Amino acid sequence: MTDLNIGDRAPDFDLPTDTGRVSLSAFKGKTVVLFFYPKDDTPGCTTESIEFSAAKPDFDAADAVLVGVSKDTAAKHGKFRAKHGLTVELGSDADSDVIERYGAWVQKSLYGREYMGIDRSTWLIDGEGVIRAIWRKVKVKGHAAQVLAAAQAL
Repeated sequence: MTDLNIGDRAPDFDLPTDTGRVSLSAFKGKTVVLFFYPKDDTPGCTTESIEFSAAKPDFDAADAVLVGVSKDTAAKHGKFRAKHGLTVELGSDADSDVIERYGAWVQKSLYGREYMGIDRSTWLIDGEGVIRAIWRKVKVKGHAAQVLAAAQAL
């Protein structure tokens, strides 16, 4: 687990998507909302991605781009985006490199069984590549609105 904090420089990333690639350095000068989620097409992840997609025009107006990341393949991301009409970019981090650099690969517990998995977390990164806000163990309902308010305040 990494110890990234507000005010730290965000680690760069360059990930495949269903439409090409997505990287932090390509968005220099723009606010980036980087959200990590466990798995395409699961209830919470679908709701979160739909809420971010619905708010995309407001994020665009705040000059903020939305990038979701999970371990799913770029092809699976494409099916997920098509099935739910998602407008957010979804990066594939199959080897967990970016997920680990952002400290989103954590030990979890379910019914007494411990395992490693993705912490549903969101990182707000300003146009200079500095982390301005971090949300961990995200509760999906209303989260996109909370992140939008923070992005608009930058």
